Amino acid sequence: MTTTTTPGARVALVTGAGGGIGAATAARLHELGHRVALLDVDGEAVSALRERLDPGGNRALALRADVDDPDAVHGALREVRAVWHSPDILVNNAARTAPGSVWDVGLAEWDAVLATNLRSVLTLTRLCAPAMRERGWGRVVNLASLAGQQGGMLAGPHYSAAKAGVLVLTKIFARDLAAAGVTVNAVAPAAVHTPAVARLGAGAAARSVPVGRMGRAAEVAALVAYLVGEDAGYVTGATFDINGGSHMR
Repeated sequence: MTTTTTPGARVALVTGAGGGIGAATAARLHELGHRVALLDVDGEAVSALRERLDPGGNRALALRADVDDPDAVHGALREVRAVWHSPDILVNNAARTAPGSVWDVGLAEWDAVLATNLRSVLTLTRLCAPAMRERGWGRVVNLASLAGQQGGMLAGPHYSAAKAGVLVLTKIFARDLAAAGVTVNAVAPAAVHTPAVARLGAGAAARSVPVGRMGRAAEVAALVAYLVGEDAGYVTGATFDINGGSHMR
């Protein structure tokens, strides 16, 4: 496939790109001229997004894959490499929530939530970062959460535990890859207007946010766009809060 790109354009892979923060991030990166691979378990959602962003199909690629399935992820990355090349930018956004008490969560559900929210970060980063290291340039951004900092229970204790793990895994990868020109950072949103947050019934949380409203997915996407840009090479191993003042440090 012949592609037309702008100077400085990169290949970006966004997981969980079917909606919410993932879709907003993919749209922002596409707007900046990057070629964007849209990965989601919901194939119809990413196909619709690809059609909306890039009807010609030159700078957007829809990939149906479950990040819990290593074979499916391997297959998706092979497709990205066949069309363009291994991603320069990886945004680990795929997530699942499962509200419930820490006393009631079944072990199978615990493992499933950690697989989506934490193990996928390990899997995707280990698959994408070696090529970044070889090229001497790369950006990885992991979507964490305020819940992983404060132990919030609304999205489930396993969700919070997984997101706390994402913060630590971010630092581990950042330290390992820093000398090769590859940065790894985390973004930790609080309540943001997304379908997932709506399902949790978190709208009332806006009353306790100092700025007086919930966040917008486009605001998170703008922060991610900075972190994957050319000017962010001296930023790595950091966690960026985007929570309207709900957690200040």
